[in-house]
Amino acid sequence: MTPQPRRPRALRSSAPMRALVRETRPQARQLVLPLFVKEGIDAPRAITSLAGVAQLPLAKVRDAVSAAADAGIGGVMLFAIPTVRDAAGSAACDDNGILNLAIREAVAAAGDRIVVMADLCLDEFTSHGHCGVLDAAGRVDNDATVEVYGRMAVAQARAGAHVLGLSGMMDGQVAAVRAALEAEGFVDTALLAYAAKYASAFYGPFRDAVDSELVGDRKTYQMDPANRREGTLEAALDEAEGADIVMVKPALPYLDVLADVAAQSLVPVAAYHVSGEYAQIEAAAANGWIDRRAAHLEALTSMVRAGADIVVTYAAVDLAAWLGEDS
Repeated sequence: MTPQPRRPRALRSSAPMRALVRETRPQARQLVLPLFVKEGIDAPRAITSLAGVAQLPLAKVRDAVSAAADAGIGGVMLFAIPTVRDAAGSAACDDNGILNLAIREAVAAAGDRIVVMADLCLDEFTSHGHCGVLDAAGRVDNDATVEVYGRMAVAQARAGAHVLGLSGMMDGQVAAVRAALEAEGFVDTALLAYAAKYASAFYGPFRDAVDSELVGDRKTYQMDPANRREGTLEAALDEAEGADIVMVKPALPYLDVLADVAAQSLVPVAAYHVSGEYAQIEAAAANGWIDRRAAHLEALTSMVRAGADIVVTYAAVDLAAWLGEDS
């Protein structure tokens, strides 16, 4: 008898069958929700380019973290917008600065229900909008910047952050921050390294969210979108320096890099579904061009399928609810 060819469509014949054989199964606990905390406001302010996302006053941080925990997601990532910025980003290291105050509020609300992460970068705090301090020629000074990162890390750890998100893309930043933390006895603070962070066109709405004052670009320290192998190199270097988690950012245009990093990494791998990626789905859905729920779920599935253990996304709370409906 001639063998019959395999017929894969038999495994697609019904919703229960498709669910039974599904290879990739995202979970709510993999999700991290970014939160923006703005100094000097007393009510949430909608971010026009990020539908459904708002800048929060400090007084609303506990409510936002509690809601995220109630949704069953794994973490929140705090970003802050100070009222006063200077060339050195001084507010970043101030124990009473807006980010460190927000961390304290978030940790108080979190208890043991959710992980509190904090962005560790100077771009929200500098008057020029770059991720580091500048030298006399106006270039980002790598070594001077990582020294500031060390002080910023200690302030965030002192405020109680569980994970520090090193997003500045400075050479040696992980080693410098790890050394600064251990010198002060903060041995249990985890480091999430934005290892492969690309100079992307998809960050526009985020810059609205943090009231960015950047003039120019960050191409001298963020990665060239054309480079794939460099992503695995950067991730390996950060892992060797002591990163507990490594990240690829953005996610969808760099799924090849994400898969490469996941294949080689001995630590968990995160992906950031960035503001421009999120905004595209929201805008298309608002115009009736795509199904919002299906598009966000498909995007999430693609990131997890490529190897992400953690996904940072503005849709985290909605995704958690949808995943719960499908379980």
